[in-house]
Amino acid sequence: MTDSPDGAPQEISGDPVRQRRAQVARWVSIGQRLGYTLFAIALVAFIVGFAVEFNDAVVWIIEVCLLVGSVVLAPAIVFGYAVKAAERDDLEHGR
Repeated sequence: MTDSPDGAPQEISGDPVRQRRAQVARWVSIGQRLGYTLFAIALVAFIVGFAVEFNDAVVWIIEVCLLVGSVVLAPAIVFGYAVKAAERDDLEHGR
């Protein structure tokens, strides 16, 4: 079972395309959670640095979190839209 774009569980048939799409959707979910978590860490580090002191460690944490978060999150968002569009197209055409 997997979640459809609207969040409702659905059965995965023996269709290899739908199985692969479900696998991509799982990776998208992981990538989005990781990317947004890294952005949140960067935000917290910025607030701490602003309140206390911007030393090299705080700046390094902010830079790395923003860089890695962007590299992970950008493709996850694009693939997430692709999976949702493919599911919507299947529903519209009765597949």
